[in-house]
Amino acid sequence: MTQVLVFIITFLIVFFVYEVFIVRKCKKDKRRKKPVEVQYLIGKYHLDLNKVNYKRLLNIISAVSSFDISLVAFAISFVSNFFLILLVGFALVFATILISYSIVGNIYKKKGCCK
Repeated sequence: MTQVLVFIITFLIVFFVYEVFIVRKCKKDKRRKKPVEVQYLIGKYHLDLNKVNYKRLLNIISAVSSFDISLVAFAISFVSNFFLILLVGFALVFATILISYSIVGNIYKKKGCCK
């Protein structure tokens, strides 16, 4: 039960911080450099930003990133050895990011938002 609570609290904290510091800045100033996640989707899936609601994309990225971080925190809460925590956490971070953003990219590709 405590691990589920850690997952929910981590998700909410990361989502709030991501919304305040990353998403709101990008929504206000469109000339700003695009977040790394958007650049990844543009580079890998040839996402066309003219066909996409940019604010909605930023909110999706915020939710996906929060979920990824919360999932990794949840998974490493079951491990007690420090070196194993580092190993599992490092592996899970890359795996969850690649899987989740490939899902987001494929969804946008199916919607026809890619070049």
